[in-house]
Amino acid sequence: MSGFVSFVGSGPGDPDLLTLKAVDRLKQADAVLFDDLSSGPILSRAARGADLVGVGKRAGRPSPRQDHVSRLLVDYAQTGARVVRLKSGDGGIFGRLEEELIVVRDAGIGYEIIPGVPSACAAAAAAGIPLTRRLTARRVQFVTGHDVTGTLPDDLNIAALADADATTVVYMGKRTFAGLARLLMENGLPPDTPALLAEAVSTAGQALSRSTVAEMARMLDREDPGKAPALILYGSLAEPLTT
Repeated sequence: MSGFVSFVGSGPGDPDLLTLKAVDRLKQADAVLFDDLSSGPILSRAARGADLVGVGKRAGRPSPRQDHVSRLLVDYAQTGARVVRLKSGDGGIFGRLEEELIVVRDAGIGYEIIPGVPSACAAAAAAGIPLTRRLTARRVQFVTGHDVTGTLPDDLNIAALADADATTVVYMGKRTFAGLARLLMENGLPPDTPALLAEAVSTAGQALSRSTVAEMARMLDREDPGKAPALILYGSLAEPLTT
């Protein structure tokens, strides 16, 4: 007997940003394996009696191993359960979606992918800015701020990331942004490039801080980065709109 796995993007945290299909799958679920950032009020949309299992990973905190998470998905599905794997934002963006897909597929279990509102889009909306602009910001790039060791990846395309005409979004980058900013400025990114720190987007704890790449690097280098999930956006569009 084999069940079915729905990989569901939960968006940035506000349950009102769930898609209709995401809500439908939560209502039908026998089990929900959720990330930390997909907990709280979002789980109120789950079916009464569904198993709710926290499997989230957060930097600097004890977290379940990825192979354990994948094994849970298979074990639940093999009982015939309808399983929702609830991932924050959109699961296909730095969500280790592919690793779980491969395990489920290799076990012969059916699955679907339901996209969610990407955290980068939600952050831009909260700040009242677009991610692109005709003629001057034609490219958007997403990059992770740390690798599996928690440090700045050493294989980043710094030339691309130092392009002031792109909109760049750094995921999970508060702890490493000071080092990244130094590399960017050494490779031509103007220190006064606008930057936006967006924390806990779409939740009650949301905080937006605007500065420049250089100023933000200094701030994050001297302050405790805290535990709130955050994105850093930089480029010409990371400043308030002007008329």
